[in-house]
Amino acid sequence: MRYATLSFFLLAASLATAQIKPSNVYLFDVRVLNDSVYEFVQPKFLTAFNADGYNNHPAFFSPTELYLSCQKPTESQPELYAFDLEKLTKTRVTNTPEGEYSPFRMPDYYNFSAVRMEIARGDTVQRLWQFPMDRLSNGKPIFKYINKIGYYQWLNSRQVALFLVGQPNQLTVAEVDYDRLTPICTNPGRCFRMLPDGNLAYVEKSDFGSSRLMKRKPMATNTEPEFMIETLPGSEDFAVLPDGSLLMGQGSRLYKYNPRTDDDWKQVADLRFYNIRQITRIALSPGYRDFKIAIVGSE
Repeated sequence: MRYATLSFFLLAASLATAQIKPSNVYLFDVRVLNDSVYEFVQPKFLTAFNADGYNNHPAFFSPTELYLSCQKPTESQPELYAFDLEKLTKTRVTNTPEGEYSPFRMPDYYNFSAVRMEIARGDTVQRLWQFPMDRLSNGKPIFKYINKIGYYQWLNSRQVALFLVGQPNQLTVAEVDYDRLTPICTNPGRCFRMLPDGNLAYVEKSDFGSSRLMKRKPMATNTEPEFMIETLPGSEDFAVLPDGSLLMGQGSRLYKYNPRTDDDWKQVADLRFYNIRQITRIALSPGYRDFKIAIVGSE
């Protein structure tokens, strides 16, 4: 079927054979009709300009502004792009020898952050950088000593949860002023999000292939984490709704879990009709009953 595509994203291009696995981003307006019925309307294929490339890490900076990390098949590194969903414009934000991933608007709203993969003395260094929203400077690293950062989540203006790549991987909380780390979990999933009640929700993996969603106060090192629910098999990325419900994808389907009312995951959508066969990431715009959802998927 044809997607309802924003006209300005349709760029004709002759692309070389892709050396990266293609992934694309799809946008829907969501209407919450009741606790278990979600309506997905106004579908848009956002990454038609790079359909054979890498498109990932969607993040809403406002209800109508979405940032992505995109790498064209002819490019060696991903760059950040900003999409204005009202003005129907697309802007390339970075153009650097390094690769930028995982953009997020910082709590001060004057800056945004991203993981930058730098090459130093032949080694790859993954650091967290900050950039001004007005793009009047080239930005700077947030931490002086901390690197090997794979993913992150801002808790407030001075603390950020970090996924540190290692053997094993670690989930920690870092204090911006001191480069000080507080451990949270060993062998975490790549996705962790703040809940409305102030807890940090994260995936804890086991050596036997199963995973479970846990929550805890990020800096309460003297308290035990609380079990929420087993993840869907083969899935680990999730998004959090304003009421504390979680959305998680598996294959072409989206599931919801409300800790207060649900005993298990409940299916709310099947997106196979849009040629989405594998949902890998989810991002939600601000909004309670009506909001936008950006989905990273592959055919």
